[in-house]
Amino acid sequence: MASEERRQLVRYLFLKLDPAWRRLDAGEQQTHKQQFGNAIKDFRARLLLRTYSLVGTRGDADLMFWQAAEDLETLQALETALFSTALGGYLDIAYSFLAMTRKSSYEFPDTPENQNVVQPADCSYLFVYPFVKTRTWYRLPFEERQEAMEEHVTIGRKYPGVRINTTFSFGLDDQEFMVAFEGDDPAEFLELVMELRSSKASAYTERDTPTFTCLQMSIWDALDSLGGAPASADEGEGHGDVRAPSHGQFTPVATVRDVEPGESKRVYLGSDAIALFNVGGEFHAVNDRCTHGRASLSEGTVHSNSETCVLECPWHGGKFDLANGTPLSGPVRVPIKTYQVKIAGGMILVRSVS
Repeated sequence: MASEERRQLVRYLFLKLDPAWRRLDAGEQQTHKQQFGNAIKDFRARLLLRTYSLVGTRGDADLMFWQAAEDLETLQALETALFSTALGGYLDIAYSFLAMTRKSSYEFPDTPENQNVVQPADCSYLFVYPFVKTRTWYRLPFEERQEAMEEHVTIGRKYPGVRINTTFSFGLDDQEFMVAFEGDDPAEFLELVMELRSSKASAYTERDTPTFTCLQMSIWDALDSLGGAPASADEGEGHGDVRAPSHGQFTPVATVRDVEPGESKRVYLGSDAIALFNVGGEFHAVNDRCTHGRASLSEGTVHSNSETCVLECPWHGGKFDLANGTPLSGPVRVPIKTYQVKIAGGMILVRSVS
């Protein structure tokens, strides 16, 4: 690996609604939802954010926001914006868990090489809990821990419909890890957890609660799950899935000043990470994941001349045509997705073309 990719800060923010909000006038409730949803929309390009409802699954939390950002300041700015809205005055933080991406200490044959960027699947449910191991676990020889984790992973592979996301909290929060399982079948997850209880590694678990069952929804559907008047269906672009902009829609992701000539930047279009490049004043946008080793291409190098513009992967030296995503040389064989770019009012806007 040529260089280690920057890690992401990951936060799971659980919010509880004050029941007094449901007694407000319907028009006021609707306005509150629109304002709150648009506040989240303003952060769409600055971090990965997925919204979930816990209405009907927990009594101590109603909403959850799964966030991944490049820095703590972005997470703080988002929360400030949310609590500056009228609806924010009726929301309390039920739980807040902070973690960071990091390569696992254990080696497994099919583990993705890049574990420093959150890459959610498109599953209906997310099962989240903080996790703490006993101190005795860390005093075991590494080889013994590796063997125990291999058993743990072998059990997990029997349930292919469940996908795990593990992030590290050591020194950042009260837990050691944050574990989030994505899936479409709660019964499959239940069976997985039951079988894991008999594994050797499980004997060294000190704490793995509270546990949350979260239903993935657009921000508007999640807000409507709170009750009260529904968010207006007449908002046009504003009443969409903040996580996934409409096909064919240009979406602002950065200002022109954010990406000076010769610079690059990772931004987000819904749950897609995008690498933006300014090559002599001309902007290009491609998917940030290398199709070979999953490196972050926003940290790659651009080589340009009058005829070609070549993007070199920072890990294994694979090269792509930056204009159309075609692989040119090296270990890469699969093209990268490209996005259309336009400039308007000093903003860089992109849209998906497939």
